[in-house]
Amino acid sequence: MAGNTNSDILIAGAIAAFTVDLLVYPLDTIKTRIQSPDYARFYTNPSTGKPNAALFRGVYQGITSVVIATLPSSGAFFTTYERTKSLFTQLNTTSSSPNGFLPIAVVHAGASSLAELVSCAILTPAEVIKQNAQMVKAGSPTNATIQTLTKFKSNPLALWRGYTALAGRNLPFTAMQFPMFERLKLAIKEYRDRRGLTTGTIWESGTITAFSAGSAGAVAAVITTPIDVVKTRIMLSAVDNAAHEASQAQPRAKADGLVDALGKSVVSSKDTLKSAARNLNPMIKPEQKGRRSSWKIGQEIMAEKGFKGLWRGGALRAVWTFVGAGLYLGAYESGRVYLAARRGENVDEEDLF
Repeated sequence: MAGNTNSDILIAGAIAAFTVDLLVYPLDTIKTRIQSPDYARFYTNPSTGKPNAALFRGVYQGITSVVIATLPSSGAFFTTYERTKSLFTQLNTTSSSPNGFLPIAVVHAGASSLAELVSCAILTPAEVIKQNAQMVKAGSPTNATIQTLTKFKSNPLALWRGYTALAGRNLPFTAMQFPMFERLKLAIKEYRDRRGLTTGTIWESGTITAFSAGSAGAVAAVITTPIDVVKTRIMLSAVDNAAHEASQAQPRAKADGLVDALGKSVVSSKDTLKSAARNLNPMIKPEQKGRRSSWKIGQEIMAEKGFKGLWRGGALRAVWTFVGAGLYLGAYESGRVYLAARRGENVDEEDLF
């Protein structure tokens, strides 16, 4: 990859992530509250059914956890994506067909999906903390993030409970977004080349990338809204699940007589690991895991709100994603070009996504 090092990719990804987190986080908070099961009770006027002022208070609650986790997760995503895409492209073009045996969209979708799996493993705990902190009543004397973290103190592994839901939403989202983004970006550049409008500046490249990424992301966001609604419900229930499992584990800890260095009762780590293994095993029924499956939650939403309930927050999510994805990938690509230019090097056009 001419002109770019691994450090460039990590730094550019971190800058892009930090920029997006600060600017569009309030929209994410409002979306989470709209999708929560307590939306009508906490954030609407009982007499009119319209949103009340509480919906717009404390919109930056939980951002600390996201900023900390987003930097390494975004770096891991882009590093994995760039290297995997390069590898897949080489394998594809070395086949008997000069253009490859797989369409380029499949290569992009496969690379982005693998990168998303890596990123989600890092981001899941922060997402669980963030979404529960977003639901803390604004004006609380205790910091919303700290208040949420204390609820997971007895069962930290519950922070990864939303991994399957997060990956289940992000995989189809990125698999749709990146091929659409790559194709739209190419079409715009070809159009500008034909009209003689190409300038070759960082500003032009960043603007084209931002518009293409935002448009593709908005379409993918609307399509995957039902998965996002279910994911939100699962992550918001993680606190209750953690508390429930901790209360069940306490009698067992006393019976086993396990204590720490200070003489306090300790839950067996074997029991905690068994619980985590049960959560990761899809063959175990939801009732046996002590929590509801994604399918069950979807059915409950349908029973409560009807088909429209699965699309709650879809319009807001589309706007948020258009802005966020545009800034995210636009800042990322511009950052890569800038960092390479500082060393007097150029980034090849084909290496930019």
